[in-house]
Amino acid sequence: MKSLKELKKNLKKDTSNFPHLKVAILGDVATQFLTTAIQGWLVENGFRAEIFEAPFNQVENQCLNPMSELHSFSAQFIIFIQSTHKLNEKYSLSDITSYNHLANERIAFISKVCQIFKKSTIICCNYPEIDDSVFGSYSNKVSSSFLYQTRKLNLALMDLSQSVDNLMICDLSSIQNKYGRDLIFDPSIYASTEMNVSVDFVPVIAKSMVDIILSIKGKEKKCVILDLDNTLWGGVIGDDGVSGIELGHGLGIGKMFTEFQEWLLKLKNRGIILCVCSKNSEEVAKQPFLNHPDMVLRLKDIAVFIANWESKVTNIRTIQKILNIGFDSMIFLDDNPCERGVVKENIPEVVVPDLPKDPSQYLEYLYSLNLFETSSYSVTDLNRTKQYKEKAEREIFQSSFDNEDDFLKSLNMKSVVSSFDDFNIPRIAQLTQRSNQFNLRTIRYTEADINRISSSQFYITRYFTLSDRFGDNGLICVVILKKQDEQSLFIETWLMSCRVLNRGMESFVLNNLIKVAKDNGFKKIIGEYLPTQKNALVKGLYSKLGFEKIPNCTTDLYQISTDNYTDRNCFIERIDNNG
Repeated sequence: MKSLKELKKNLKKDTSNFPHLKVAILGDVATQFLTTAIQGWLVENGFRAEIFEAPFNQVENQCLNPMSELHSFSAQFIIFIQSTHKLNEKYSLSDITSYNHLANERIAFISKVCQIFKKSTIICCNYPEIDDSVFGSYSNKVSSSFLYQTRKLNLALMDLSQSVDNLMICDLSSIQNKYGRDLIFDPSIYASTEMNVSVDFVPVIAKSMVDIILSIKGKEKKCVILDLDNTLWGGVIGDDGVSGIELGHGLGIGKMFTEFQEWLLKLKNRGIILCVCSKNSEEVAKQPFLNHPDMVLRLKDIAVFIANWESKVTNIRTIQKILNIGFDSMIFLDDNPCERGVVKENIPEVVVPDLPKDPSQYLEYLYSLNLFETSSYSVTDLNRTKQYKEKAEREIFQSSFDNEDDFLKSLNMKSVVSSFDDFNIPRIAQLTQRSNQFNLRTIRYTEADINRISSSQFYITRYFTLSDRFGDNGLICVVILKKQDEQSLFIETWLMSCRVLNRGMESFVLNNLIKVAKDNGFKKIIGEYLPTQKNALVKGLYSKLGFEKIPNCTTDLYQISTDNYTDRNCFIERIDNNG
């Protein structure tokens, strides 16, 4: 974890070419150090932040006064940190009859703020517990006690986030649970500065807030690449055999490897891709997955399994090519510091945690890194491993064909084409936040944004699914068309999952966009390419699809006429849903 001093140094870096963010920070405690740390972490991750730091203890005034600096700032992200101490002060000074209303009153205010700032993402810190020992343990049975109200408030905040799309929770309560209140809170510093977090822990708190921002901006980890011997189990499978490796729920180190695998399985079920990269023979490496009774992970849980005697750098590059995701979305876990060092040196974009020597410490160490922050979750995430296994099978199948058209015909591809619907809005919002490579303009949307666009008469929306003989990829493409004038549709967003590249989907989508335009009386479609660090893949897409570049424009604009357009050749059967 970087220190506040190190983060402060980041502010001296040249960030002129970094993407720009507007972040507001409001608190009823001193926020100067927190603001510095947040800005430093954003620079560390490639963002230039314009920060509005509200005056001390002006949360309500800044939020409720439409003439305030906060309202005029138009922040993309608004961070609220309101201390449990201030909440306790309000509780203590209120009438005893009001004790039971503390949580409900706070939730009502937060809900109102989310409504006022619909276009901003609200990052609201929850409330670390303070046991004031007025009732002792009996406070759990007294609904008017401060401890009871604090816990009720945190639970109600979680419930509120289920129904309010632009509300995210920074879990300070969990941070306190991990590190301990005595380490995080310094009474003498609080008394003299109104800071409710010790200086040493400011970077920890700030990183938790920034992790949420990064996930919304598409910087999420998608894949864990796993070594095997002494990483997934104790011992060396080639030497010890299946019966000799350490695994199981009994006492000893085997228990820790089993619990480590249980955590990895939960990640897989959340949508994180698991891969294996091991120096071993494949037959031997697979034996525990097939035959060990205490093995939690099985081969079906592994998207790509590579076990050979090649370097791990080479094999990680092979995995990246198969998955077609960025190296910076990968994490490599290996007990061997030498192997870790080689990967760090040769593929610096891959995150390589320095696992502790003691395997019993693996989980607590990885918990502390918070590597898997996300801003979205949908049921489609459950099938991600299956989809990537199918992708690998397609590549093997393709190698048996000499002619690409014959291969594409043999896939029996089908695509559902539909305007946005309530069922798919979470997945659509998720794709806009995660898609980086095939994304022409890289605009991020919340579920609230997608709902607004779906109901607007000024937009036409389409999503596309894709299935084939190997399986169903689910919803893989999103297009948002804005009615620019009576003649023109503007492609505000066109993004697609990279796992379906080179299968004719781009041509299929364009054929359908032309149909949409013609059906609605539009004569041309205008597209724009806005370059980012990751979307060079689609730089020439519009030209490749037959668009003409519009001259004398400040950005790369292209247009195509709907008149005399001939459908591009592809081998995908359209299945209409509603459009």
